[in-house]
Amino acid sequence: MAKGKDVRVIVILECTSCVRNSVDKVSRGISRYITQKNRHNTPNRFELKKFCPYCYKHTIHGEIKK
Repeated sequence: MAKGKDVRVIVILECTSCVRNSVDKVSRGISRYITQKNRHNTPNRFELKKFCPYCYKHTIHGEIKK
């Protein structure tokens, strides 16, 4: 009775500006959040605007691969 794939999956969101800035200069870290998404409603990559403690501002956090 159980389905092979769950509808809700756990995803990791990573700060996009920290990733870009770490190439140019030494950064203190990369902000990451863990959340869930509904696979049927959002089949493509997930992006949210969240607070980054390393950038000290709200930035776009995009879904990364596990």
